[in-house]
Amino acid sequence: MTANVVVMVILLSDPRVAAVPVRESGEPLVRLDASFGPARARVRRGLADRLAHARRDLPPGIAIRVVEGHRSVADQRSIVAAYATEVRAAHPEAGPDEVRRLTSRFVAPVDVAPHVAGAAVDLTLVDACGDDLDLGTPIDATPEQSDGACYFAAAGIGADARAHRDLLARVLGGAGLVNYPTEWWHWSFGDRYWALVTGAGAATYGPARVGDGAAA
Repeated sequence: MTANVVVMVILLSDPRVAAVPVRESGEPLVRLDASFGPARARVRRGLADRLAHARRDLPPGIAIRVVEGHRSVADQRSIVAAYATEVRAAHPEAGPDEVRRLTSRFVAPVDVAPHVAGAAVDLTLVDACGDDLDLGTPIDATPEQSDGACYFAAAGIGADARAHRDLLARVLGGAGLVNYPTEWWHWSFGDRYWALVTGAGAATYGPARVGDGAAA
């Protein structure tokens, strides 16, 4: 199956993302097991199944470590506010609309946020000892901090980092996930961004709360 990696960068602030309808499936949040790392992140059940599928396609000695999944609305708002402050400082000439656009390179507006829906994970690859493989930047390196190297298709990263990103694209895209192209580590399924990129008629996951049928 061809990997669902976006070539043209559509940001989460794009009105086309918010225009995608949501037909909530009602799938619960479940905790990933410890084989995906100590975070034991919560995600929708369908995403958990697809991550397990992707893991089976990895070469021996390489594993997926998920560092974050579902976020509360309050946590998302806090991250948006903090990064927007950084953006204003780095781009003092930017007006409110441009600040919102630039902020969405790194963190989604709350109303369309894949993490809030339990539809997204931030992840990396590790070796048999659990040590991080080279992906070019740390997880959560902002565009300013990394000089754009956090973009999935960034030029100028090393050969090992490129090979590892391509491996992510193959196994995660093969399992039906899509990448947010400004963050090599962010992959989602079932959210509005996924629906827009894949041409699905609607998102299957809207905002989710722990306790709404969630597993411990």
